[in-house]
Amino acid sequence: MAEIPEGTVDLVFADPPFNIGYQYDVYDDSLESDDYLRWSENWIRGVHRVLKPDGAFWLAIGDEYAAELKVLSQRVGFSCRSWVIWYYTFGVHCKYKFTRSHAHLFHFVKDPDNFTFNADDPNLRVPSARQLVYNDKRANSKGRMPDDTWILRPQDLPSGFSADEDVWYFPRVAGTFKERAGFHGCQMPEHLLGRIIRSSSHQDEIVLDPFSGSGTTAAVAKKLGRKYVTFDMSEEYVELGNERLQQIAVGDPLVGSADPLRSVPSTAEGKRKKKKTAEQKTAEKRKATQSLGLQMSLGFGNSHDEATEEVVIDAFRQTHAGFSVDRVLLDPVMNERFVIACRDAGCTVSEHELRKHLAQLRFVGTLSAEDLQPSEPTIVPAATIERYRFASEIAWRLTSDRYPIWTLDDLLIDPEILRQFDTAAAQVAPNCDPLTLRWGTLKLRQLAAAVIAQAGKRQNGAKDSGAGQGGKKKKAKSKKKGMLADTPAVAPKEIQWPEPEDSCSGIYTIESNEGSVLYVGESTNLPMRMRDHFGHSESRDFWSTLAGGTPRVRFQQIAPIPSQSVQERLQPWYGELLQREDSACNCVDLWIPGESPE
Repeated sequence: MAEIPEGTVDLVFADPPFNIGYQYDVYDDSLESDDYLRWSENWIRGVHRVLKPDGAFWLAIGDEYAAELKVLSQRVGFSCRSWVIWYYTFGVHCKYKFTRSHAHLFHFVKDPDNFTFNADDPNLRVPSARQLVYNDKRANSKGRMPDDTWILRPQDLPSGFSADEDVWYFPRVAGTFKERAGFHGCQMPEHLLGRIIRSSSHQDEIVLDPFSGSGTTAAVAKKLGRKYVTFDMSEEYVELGNERLQQIAVGDPLVGSADPLRSVPSTAEGKRKKKKTAEQKTAEKRKATQSLGLQMSLGFGNSHDEATEEVVIDAFRQTHAGFSVDRVLLDPVMNERFVIACRDAGCTVSEHELRKHLAQLRFVGTLSAEDLQPSEPTIVPAATIERYRFASEIAWRLTSDRYPIWTLDDLLIDPEILRQFDTAAAQVAPNCDPLTLRWGTLKLRQLAAAVIAQAGKRQNGAKDSGAGQGGKKKKAKSKKKGMLADTPAVAPKEIQWPEPEDSCSGIYTIESNEGSVLYVGESTNLPMRMRDHFGHSESRDFWSTLAGGTPRVRFQQIAPIPSQSVQERLQPWYGELLQREDSACNCVDLWIPGESPE
């Protein structure tokens, strides 16, 4: 940190060793108290030096030294704005005292009259009591900012817990849940860091973490479009942290649950929820297609005896090799090993039922033993996912057209339908492996939720900017015909790309001879994308058959904006798609916001 120029950093987040004897690989976490405080003062002075005058410093610390480090930081020159309690899902079990389930987060600033705090960021605002408790339509739709209310047991509140007070409730990354980063046992949840980074910095500003560990601060900073500087004593952590950063891109959604209501069930004997109407169930099912990850919201109709359950658990234990259930279900090789292990144990249940049962066991928390928990991350580079996202979408659309009432999870669990997905994907991306294309559907669903949210922010901003017009209603604009409607449609081989090719970013449509839209796409490298579409005989045959002859392409170059998030970059493409909802190969329903149940 001594090499960083003075006054150049916008935000520092520090999660230093707590001096409680934790086993790090290159650091002694059991210093004498005076030595620990001297060491802490030294690095905190370094933080004060590198921060800009309007910068912020967030410190995470345990009970043992919380008060001392608060006083020490104020003595160095910081002003304490907030003392937040992070309440997490579980703590270390204690035999002779109450179990600890919290840590302390201090928000310091250099200048109490001049500092960054993004109170208008919609990602920071939370539902008000009118919204949460009374469902009052008069409530401010933007919600409110967190207040100073203290909450004890959030899951026991009648209306749940909104993670909006000085007590913040985020599920902790458990020591056994190594799949989060694959190697570090003291990892912060991404959504907790997301709240801090969003509130105390802007895009393109610099975030510093002097105790990088698993690299979560840098990962969240990158996803949120910030620059980042991190360092750690452990060469292994640095190497693995760099690998983690290579797998993500600006605009990627944060991992984990942003909503504490989904983290713990209520323990109160309160009211039961009303039965859902058919319309609400339909809306929820549609919304589920825009959720993150494999949700496994499947109809587990067939119950199995304990012997079958033990076979499935043992087979997973033998074959998962440290990877997650999702990896075993989506990796053809690992799935085959899992099924063979079940057969070797004498289980005659169908492959479909075995896969569903494994998913169910994970869903209900049965796979909680340490040797069943993931310890290896599934690494699919973000650049590869983005390059072949079109193939994942086309294969998903073609498969779902055959099974229109099935969710993505249904399609990915049924082995026969999954093979149909692979066949469809191989027609449009013959050089890409099945795992990447299957994994790409999960990323696609994740991305769709982020793009829809970004579009909603833009619409809300437009509404706000149009306020105060004397109550006059503007005339509804006629429906646009899209950016590409007036561009020429040409055969792929006739396109002349400017140099350098990798600077050709933009949107495009593939159309039939009759002019119907087959696919609406986007790419940061249009020439490469056209080669992916038409450079192989299999994919050329696919498009020619669909187009009834030689397909035609319309395209428009759009210069990329530095530090633009993925969902922001996709807005022109998103607008084009919504004008061409009859596209034959886009998952159009995925990109249209569903109606949430009342």
